Amino acid sequence: MDIGQRITELRKKKNWLQTDLAKKIVDAFGVSLYYLVGEGQNASFDKKTVQRLHDIEGMKEDFKEKFFFVIDTMIRDYKSGQAYAQ
Repeated sequence: MDIGQRITELRKKKNWLQTDLAKKIVDAFGVSLYYLVGEGQNASFDKKTVQRLHDIEGMKEDFKEKFFFVIDTMIRDYKSGQAYAQ
């Protein structure tokens, strides 16, 4: 019996769905479900980054514009610093 079969057996003994197990795994490792399954455009993001993206999406438009202005300024400054460092 391989590890996948053992995990399936243990999951079924606890009457967990695959999603139940997945939620526990992502919590244990502090990653997103996208990262765990390697699917979607957010697959490389950790759990905190995905949560931040969801929080940003919930912001009012005028606040979001100010927020992105600050982020864009910091990104520009970081890229400039990297270019001069080379």
